[in-house]
Amino acid sequence: MTNKTKGIISLIVAAFGFALMSIFVKQAGDLPTAQKVLFRNGVSMIIAFTIITYKKEKYYGSLANQKLLIIRSVFGTFGMLLFFYSIDHLIVSDANMLNKLSTFFLIVFSAIFLKEKIKPYQIIAIFIALVGTLFIIKPEFDFDFVPYLTSILAAMFAGAAYTVLRGLREKENIYTIVLYFSTFSCIVLLPFVILNYEPMSSKQVMFLLLTGLAATVGQFGTTLAYKFAPSNQISIFNYSNVLFVSLLSIPVLSETPDKYSLLGYLIIFSASLYMYLKKQKS
Repeated sequence: MTNKTKGIISLIVAAFGFALMSIFVKQAGDLPTAQKVLFRNGVSMIIAFTIITYKKEKYYGSLANQKLLIIRSVFGTFGMLLFFYSIDHLIVSDANMLNKLSTFFLIVFSAIFLKEKIKPYQIIAIFIALVGTLFIIKPEFDFDFVPYLTSILAAMFAGAAYTVLRGLREKENIYTIVLYFSTFSCIVLLPFVILNYEPMSSKQVMFLLLTGLAATVGQFGTTLAYKFAPSNQISIFNYSNVLFVSLLSIPVLSETPDKYSLLGYLIIFSASLYMYLKKQKS
């Protein structure tokens, strides 16, 4: 098995983990978003702490990288809150597909902050993705539009976090980055959760713990995938996440995306595939 094949398999496993995360979040029911995110990141924090202890790595990174670690954690926390909110208020597959716009935000932020030149085919792909987004949102600009907006903002914050992460991956162990982000978000969210705490049934606690476990599979699966192969060779397989979510949400949540959403999925995927093939060719 080649490293590229290993990377593809790892990324598909990660996509399945994130798909399960979305399903479990929805099944946890009507709870405050911050409470759900606290559970999700609390589980990741414990697992990352255990791995770092076993590997004898740095827990919270070097002093020189604290600024970047904090910025990445701030973006990641806002992105996670907005994404979980959109999952609760949208069809799960819609929320996940809109979250894939983070790839296109990454291109824009890399051009602004990392001074990377945007290639013409990337501009074309961004405009194609925007068209696909309109098919998913079907904008009427009423209150129902808000969850779609939060989903797009979640993708924007995720793109910003990935931009910072690109600068951190060469400087810090990935498990350290996960632990830092998870700990930061838990500390920030804990006061809000205490003030607005909603009692949970044992079933809800179970689903939130499963959310954290599934998210950890997704995080570490993605990390492993990009250790085996560079993103320009395997990133397109990340879209299997939307396929998994769609297939799971129909029997589990009784959610079915409409024909316009499906067309939007196809358009956004086509934009990403177009970029992927252009990168492969170059």
